[in-house]
Amino acid sequence: MPKDQIDPVEELRQNTAQPFERAHAMPPSVYTSQEFLDEELAHIFARDWYCVGRADALANPGDYTTCELSGQPILVIRDRDGQLSALSNVCLHRMSTLLHGRGKTRAIVCPYHAWTYSLDGSLRGAPAMTLNEGFCKDQYQLPKVRCQEWLGWVFVTLNEEAPDVADRLAQVEELIAGYDMTNYTEAFYEEHVWDTNWKVLAENFMESYHLPVCHAGTIGGLSKLEDMVCPPGLPAFNYHTILKDETLRIAMAHPTNDRLNGEERRTTFLLAIYPSLLITLTPGYFWYLSLHPQGPGKVHIRFGGGMSDDYRDDADAHRNFADLKALLDDVNVEDRGCTEKVYTGLCSDRAVPGHLSHLERPNYDFAQYLMARIEAGRQA
Repeated sequence: MPKDQIDPVEELRQNTAQPFERAHAMPPSVYTSQEFLDEELAHIFARDWYCVGRADALANPGDYTTCELSGQPILVIRDRDGQLSALSNVCLHRMSTLLHGRGKTRAIVCPYHAWTYSLDGSLRGAPAMTLNEGFCKDQYQLPKVRCQEWLGWVFVTLNEEAPDVADRLAQVEELIAGYDMTNYTEAFYEEHVWDTNWKVLAENFMESYHLPVCHAGTIGGLSKLEDMVCPPGLPAFNYHTILKDETLRIAMAHPTNDRLNGEERRTTFLLAIYPSLLITLTPGYFWYLSLHPQGPGKVHIRFGGGMSDDYRDDADAHRNFADLKALLDDVNVEDRGCTEKVYTGLCSDRAVPGHLSHLERPNYDFAQYLMARIEAGRQA
């Protein structure tokens, strides 16, 4: 059947109907078709919680970040009372976007006609509007968007009925309680766009099966397939664990950490929080990706990381983390090469999905999540 006649949702339905023991990778149309992306934007990104980063990066009044969520420009800002809020990032005059990227501001000023909003979104001033008899600045307020903090992460959603983040992710919180993830401080933040589908990058994170090969030049030699544990996923997330070598001190629990015991003190969690927050969490440091599609073949990436506050006063640990960041940059180069190659292959007329390894259990659970969300959205 020609590609333009394939129903990607039906293909995924047939794919996910198989038990894990006989599972295949998702079909190419799920990655390459605009039709399927439209389903994801409508039923996943417009309905679920999306992570914009860490709360400590928005610690002071006027600190802000921006994003585009399912086509809607949003800004998240710390107001003068110290509260984080999310607002529409569209001016109420001629509808320009207002703030861009991340930064700090004393007021939200439109770059088109300088309509100026306070940090709470109320209109403070609008030049040359006195002759319009119907204009009243008190009637202008940037619409609010739901925004919640959870363990130091900041989430937004367009869905007024979405369950609270803390309720949805209660099982994650219980699983990693000893890490005290709220008390990790972000040390770097970047944004990137890669030429691949967002799910290819998400799945690349979810499985460590590729580490010995894709990362042969960096961390591959330290990755033992037999030490990787991939339990069945849960409704809101999947995860797997790896035991880190004790030579990487900052991946171990700090001597003052009395919350973790035994092998927990060197266990790394790779958490995939649906739809697209991907966290590598060690007892000493973390790094993360938050993904949003920019088309079937492009993904916008929010990339950040930092250290547990347990290591706050260890000067050598901060030097070690700087070295780790350089390593992560090299790892990203390898991941970009691998995931862009996968997308090129997916676009081939001869692309056929193969069987999944037991180390790709998270990928199977991710496909189940996607199918369930799209089915629920279609039935709503």
